[in-house]
Amino acid sequence: MSNNNRGCVQVYTGDGKGKTTAATGLAVRAVGAGMRVFIGQFIKGRDSSEMNLLRERCPEIEVEQFGEGRFVRGKPSEEAIAKAHHGIERLQKVLVSGKYDMVIADEANGALSAGVITMSELMSLVDLRPANVELIITGRSAPSDLIERADLVTEMKCIKHYFDAGIYARDGIEK
Repeated sequence: MSNNNRGCVQVYTGDGKGKTTAATGLAVRAVGAGMRVFIGQFIKGRDSSEMNLLRERCPEIEVEQFGEGRFVRGKPSEEAIAKAHHGIERLQKVLVSGKYDMVIADEANGALSAGVITMSELMSLVDLRPANVELIITGRSAPSDLIERADLVTEMKCIKHYFDAGIYARDGIEK
């Protein structure tokens, strides 16, 4: 297999802003190269500006959300666990379908940290990935097993954030 047909596992993690944005940028770049992309978002269940744009204007990108629309704090609800489990099953099928060149598991690390998916479920995505499919996994606190198996790991580090000054999520910037 030539390097052009080889897929890799990429991980975007850390406490800084930009993990989903980086993955979304890769999705747009992939579409520009004629690829088909699937984005599965864990935790999130609300629309954001970038996902609205992708759904409406990029038929080569399919977006599904597997969350309740808020971060899980404390013990996760049965509904949150069920949605995340459905998300894992859906991504497993998507990975082996032959329909997509790139699969993004957005906030999968966060879903693991929140206890709505297990380590074995997360790693099943890496294990099932065909050699020609690019797999991107985002979210804070990437586990060491995932970091070890990934081909590329980028850590977003927060040095300063305007949230600390009381500037919250803005349309077109964070949502």
